[in-house]
Amino acid sequence: MAPIAALGGGDRIPGRGNRSLGNRFRRNELGSVFWTSVGVSTLFVAWAVAFTENLNEVTTDSLNWMTSTFGWTYLVVTLCILVFLVFLAFSPAGDIRLGRDDEKPEFSTPSWLAMILSAVMGIGLISYGVAEPISHFASPPHGLAEPRTTDAAVRAMQYSYFDWGVHAWAIFAVFGLAIAYSTHRKGRRTLVSQLFHPLLGERVNGPLGKTIDVLAVFATLFGTTTSLGLGALQVNNGLATLFGTPVDSVSQVLIIAVVTALFTLSAVTGVNKGIKFLSQCSTALAIALFVFILIVGPAVFVANLYIESLGTWASDFFRMSLQGTAFGDLEWMQWWTYFMLAWWVSWGAFVGVFLARISRGRTIRGFIMGVLVVPSAVFFTWFTVFGGTAIHIDMYEGGDIAERTAADINSAFFATLEHYPFSTVTSVTAIVLVVVFFVSGADANTYVLSMMTSNGSLTPARWILVLWGVLTGATAIVLMLAGGLNALQNTVIVTSLPFLVIVAGLTVSFWKELVSDRKEHMK
Repeated sequence: MAPIAALGGGDRIPGRGNRSLGNRFRRNELGSVFWTSVGVSTLFVAWAVAFTENLNEVTTDSLNWMTSTFGWTYLVVTLCILVFLVFLAFSPAGDIRLGRDDEKPEFSTPSWLAMILSAVMGIGLISYGVAEPISHFASPPHGLAEPRTTDAAVRAMQYSYFDWGVHAWAIFAVFGLAIAYSTHRKGRRTLVSQLFHPLLGERVNGPLGKTIDVLAVFATLFGTTTSLGLGALQVNNGLATLFGTPVDSVSQVLIIAVVTALFTLSAVTGVNKGIKFLSQCSTALAIALFVFILIVGPAVFVANLYIESLGTWASDFFRMSLQGTAFGDLEWMQWWTYFMLAWWVSWGAFVGVFLARISRGRTIRGFIMGVLVVPSAVFFTWFTVFGGTAIHIDMYEGGDIAERTAADINSAFFATLEHYPFSTVTSVTAIVLVVVFFVSGADANTYVLSMMTSNGSLTPARWILVLWGVLTGATAIVLMLAGGLNALQNTVIVTSLPFLVIVAGLTVSFWKELVSDRKEHMK
């Protein structure tokens, strides 16, 4: 089982009450959260199968209304969370440990960072590492440059940094901090509703708390299905490049079915230290592929592009963070910024549990700096090397990567690898990375869905793990058949917006608890 299976803390904190609470954690208690979540998820799958066109119409109309009316909230909430985390890191509260005051981190820092990178967002390295920069290069965001110019190249990297940088990790970090503090220091159950105890008191155990948990389940489910769908599209394109496999719904459904079986089996069998092993293997493969492209690609061009783009990103940081759709660009924001932020929000609960599990014993300051800075820098570098290489090919070598990406966004990465030696080997490596990245993440995600619908039990029943694995795969399949990438993006945005309110609320609740505990400590 994924390392997060050991998440908890109530039964490791001295005191009879906490030991009793720990026993509650281990019971598989099914209640309204489970039955509501499973029931509605099943109805959604049935709706998608029986009334596909109606599903597309409803999600598209909902998407247009929600993003045009409330899309700005994604920008404001994520920026406020980021500012809060920076403030917290440099405040006296930064010295607080996520566990006992004398507790040391469970994992070494290199292992900790590798687990974060591969099990949380690794699939995005392949899905968008080339696709986003080359798309922005061909069609610059908000008309800020002429297409395919040097300015367009810089803007392309700048907005890729924005979509995959500190804003995404701020959402993950605030969830991780709140859950780690709640479980490791306060001994509460590992449920999103329990994070609101400072604001709602015992009402977190009533209907209001259960509603919060159900919303967390749906956000996590659709975030997972989106990643599963993207992974299937990437694998399909990779197999088409290598073996001429048809890029169609039949191939994608088969890929989803196989990957679903793999991550469900992994979650059920509970292989010890499985995710840590997969994380280290995938990190080694990613580094090897990265170094190879850096050596054979235009390294000097990439280095110069990196420096200039990083400076533009930094100087435009607040403008980008608050640039909405007052003067148009709604469709572009739906396809990129709103979708990316919604995707990160939908993964917040899962990533929060995962980060909390692997970060026990770290200080709040060390946690924030590690989660915000290091992964962002890694993603910036990866996107620049691969995206910058693709831009160089199109600008100076007569390449057609932008055109191929416009025709099929999932072909971008493999189209770039084709321009360099050993393309078969590198393409196989990319396919393996996609599979390993998602199996490691979806394994843990299936566990989190099972845990959240088992009243926070740290040992969900196997049949519950299998059920959520099957529901995740089935949801991804029906959305792929309903409309492919568009259907996946529309659904994740629509389902994540209500959960954005919960993200804002838990941030306030976490701060209130920190202030209260500090006052108590000062007495």
